[in-house]
Amino acid sequence: MLYDAIVVGGGVIGSSVAYQLARRQKKVLVIDRGKTGQKASSAAAGMLGAQSELKGDDSLFQMARTSRAMFPSLAVELKELSGIDIGLQQKGLYKIASSKGEAESLQQLGRFQETAGEKAEWMDAGEMRQKEPALSDRFWGALYLPEDGQVDAPQLTKAYAASASALGADFLEHTDVTGFMEENGRVVGVRTGGGTYTGEAVIAAAGAWSAPLLNRDRTIVETYPVKGECFSVQTERPLIAGTLFTKGCYIVPKAGNRLVIGATEQAGSFDESVTVEGLFQLMEKARDLLPSLQGAKIEHTWAGIRPQTKSGIPYVGPHPEKEGLWLATGHYRNGILLSAVTGTLVADQIEGKQVDPDWVTSGQSFITL
Repeated sequence: MLYDAIVVGGGVIGSSVAYQLARRQKKVLVIDRGKTGQKASSAAAGMLGAQSELKGDDSLFQMARTSRAMFPSLAVELKELSGIDIGLQQKGLYKIASSKGEAESLQQLGRFQETAGEKAEWMDAGEMRQKEPALSDRFWGALYLPEDGQVDAPQLTKAYAASASALGADFLEHTDVTGFMEENGRVVGVRTGGGTYTGEAVIAAAGAWSAPLLNRDRTIVETYPVKGECFSVQTERPLIAGTLFTKGCYIVPKAGNRLVIGATEQAGSFDESVTVEGLFQLMEKARDLLPSLQGAKIEHTWAGIRPQTKSGIPYVGPHPEKEGLWLATGHYRNGILLSAVTGTLVADQIEGKQVDPDWVTSGQSFITL
């Protein structure tokens, strides 16, 4: 069968691309080396941190704001098609200052955010504890970002995939793509251990595993894996309403009195094991934020491998030299947040629609051998 598009990677980015293409009545095949949505997408905390993660008024910040704004309507669409609730919460995020210098930096960031048209409110320690009484009194204050919400990351990926499937997309799991098929300089399909598949467009969206795949084809993308360890706990009662974000640690409240706590960073590692050292670091930081966590019960521990680029900008758009090959990878910690806009951007470009040229970032940092 000749597909309109073959998506390599069934994580949150690949599934979003597949969903957007299937919505446009394209015949789509998604191929994943494991189970759909089981790598970094299932390990994410689900923050929609357009303001908390990105500081400069650049194209990536604009993409992030646009993507965050898409989630309320997207949640409705996906629920109607898949029956899956993505757990969208819009209760804000606190960037917490643990020193006078951090407080001054966050206040400056808040002024920038307001200038950019976003909501941002500096709270001193007293005001912060009025909003979140369980917080420690050891901090200087926090920048409150009411528009930065969150979703249930595993459910989001499942909803994208199930919705794409409901619209006719095919999914092939536990299948390793070993290379691309080319004819007259154009990519026309993929090779796998189980055979070949042809398509008008091929999208590399395999997260941290995109670079090894592209490197086999003698195209070096300047990305590297970053391991992040996390754990979750169960509490007897809700401790916080909004997400807490400080240097080296975040705490994200989930349904059912669960808290997701992360994340360590280890660059250059594909090792998905969880270490005592990593958990100990996170536990100390989390306890400093929420002293009452000491009585919580540990639920799960896990690690995810996130794809980072040397430039800090993801690859989104057509390969600069190989016609028929598209890239959607390198989103690092913002794959959940940027999934909505990335799926739309890639689908628009494949359809030949005009998009903001500043948002097409696939031509950066390539070395073709």
